[in-house]
Amino acid sequence: MTADKARARGFDLWGAPFDGASTLGWPGSRYAPAKVREALSWMTMRGEDGWVYSLDTDSLVPFAPETLADRGDVAVVPHDVERTLAACSAAVTGSVRGERVPVVIGGDDSLLFGAARGLHDAVSGNVAVLHFDAHLDLMDSSPAQGRFSHSSGMRRATELERIDPKLCLQVGPRNFNFPSSRRHKRDTGLEHIGAADFAELGTAEVARRALERVRGADHVLLAFDIDVVDPAHAPGAGAHEPGGITSRQAMDAIRLLAPHCDALVLTEVNPLRDLNDQTANLAAYLIFSFVVFGSGTGPGHGEERR
Repeated sequence: MTADKARARGFDLWGAPFDGASTLGWPGSRYAPAKVREALSWMTMRGEDGWVYSLDTDSLVPFAPETLADRGDVAVVPHDVERTLAACSAAVTGSVRGERVPVVIGGDDSLLFGAARGLHDAVSGNVAVLHFDAHLDLMDSSPAQGRFSHSSGMRRATELERIDPKLCLQVGPRNFNFPSSRRHKRDTGLEHIGAADFAELGTAEVARRALERVRGADHVLLAFDIDVVDPAHAPGAGAHEPGGITSRQAMDAIRLLAPHCDALVLTEVNPLRDLNDQTANLAAYLIFSFVVFGSGTGPGHGEERR
């Protein structure tokens, strides 16, 4: 998606307070939408006369209250994963067909599939997923987790007809995972840039490679599991994997990628494991950055940098 196309759109905020698919790690992400919304109010109230001041780019960028419309929560069914995923898909599809950019706050990472299907069903052409996560989420099925758990969101997404794994990229996975996931990646052409590589390459180069990877896609979903960030920066996550990216790297990556993305799903913030709401606060800043810079209002679109 071009920055010009993004500038013509507003953003819809959807909550998905569901953690019924948290079959590994810690449940508790059902409480995230309320906490993230609370933190988000600290950012949105800084707009004045249709502008907000970005200290990171030293520029004034347009931001009006109507840019981000809170649509409430999707119709979660706490005991039914598939009906909840269908509700998430319907919300995303409705926003995209209304020429708005959906932003979904999870909830657990099963919602990656719900958001991907919603975008996929709303558009023509092919769809790519930029998946930031400490884990691969490529489990096909298991007796303990079934087919739609938070370990399978990316697997289910890349099985959709017009999502080509060769156009998708996973960013930030680390440590250890299932050998079957490695086989699936090799079989489908799905690639990743691990957290260790991220540290060596730097954020700008990772973003460049990500955009090069999705160049052949007509539409892009940015899927961001908060545990891609190191637990030192984001303790309120569904699972802790040491060695992750920093909060600074996460925010810079969002700023660079947002103009090219059609939707965002941010998952696995867990207020029950958080420390003084710092993870919910980081999630709110990531969302606000996605909205501000995804509107095409980053450097070069707002007031000239001084």
